[in-house]
Amino acid sequence: MGKIKSKGYLQTGQRTCHDASGRAIGCPGSGQDAEFQRGEPWPTQRFTEMTATVRDNLTGLEWTMDANPAEFPMPWQDALDYIKTMNHENAFGQDDWRLPNRRELRSLMSYQARKTALPGGHPFKNVFQNWYWTSTTAAINTAYAWYVHMEGARMFYGRKEQFYLVWPVRGVSGLIPATGQHLCFDAKGSVIPCAGTGQDGELRLGIKWPDQRFRILGDIVRDNLTGLCWHKTADITGRMVNWEEALKSIDGLNKKAEGTHWRLPNINELESLVDCSTHSPALSAGYPFIALKEAYWSSTTSLFEPDWAWALYLMKGAVGVGMKSGPHFHVWPVRDEL
Repeated sequence: MGKIKSKGYLQTGQRTCHDASGRAIGCPGSGQDAEFQRGEPWPTQRFTEMTATVRDNLTGLEWTMDANPAEFPMPWQDALDYIKTMNHENAFGQDDWRLPNRRELRSLMSYQARKTALPGGHPFKNVFQNWYWTSTTAAINTAYAWYVHMEGARMFYGRKEQFYLVWPVRGVSGLIPATGQHLCFDAKGSVIPCAGTGQDGELRLGIKWPDQRFRILGDIVRDNLTGLCWHKTADITGRMVNWEEALKSIDGLNKKAEGTHWRLPNINELESLVDCSTHSPALSAGYPFIALKEAYWSSTTSLFEPDWAWALYLMKGAVGVGMKSGPHFHVWPVRDEL
């Protein structure tokens, strides 16, 4: 298979495999996330504690040790303004704090954990099992912004006028791609000038996207950002299936052509496809895929409820879960770079 590429997405941290009932099973031959463990591997020491901050040795980002420095939830614009005040006051000796974009905040998640969904042994304090704001507006409704839940790692969007928590970050990661967002919006969803907003659309931090995001190679589409190769037909079963059927459909695909190495993507691989500047689907303009559907199974079990698995809602760009036993989602195979 050659050297495995992992730029542009991180390992999920999942190390156990589970059947449709949630029972732990052996990973070899399961086709599940923990069998392949694709993505940038985590370092032995994930975090380094500093005086009042924590460096993530995987991404290079620096977070406040206190995961709730503002003490109270607040609307989205207030969250952005709170960060501006931190910088004006040179909080913790730094003046370049920001509200994390959605990929930066998701980079902290461990899919082997729950309550909270952070890597085991993390040094953070005051982590609340609640929603945390990101600086990324939801393209499907620009009066909404993305947030991540620390209880189970779900990522969805809510009205910017709602009250959620703030977890500041600083630094630039060489492992996390930019989200694709390039505009800025006020709390009502109107486009505004980006300068000085602190929004994702202003900062655009992360690995820069290639000029040509996708390249067609017959029935395979290579993502030039991550190196992952996706099936051009984004629905190999032609119908919604349950999770075990999804895994079996990949086995069938590989048996049809001996020597192929398709797999069901993990949740970070699926999320890496999302372009946060658009929706329905949340894919870059000019994408070459056919038969796109609303949502897709991942190979990643939800450790919050192991009889559920993670899924990408492609039209919205959201990350959620579905009960493994139900025919809820479609199947979109991936393979390592050719």
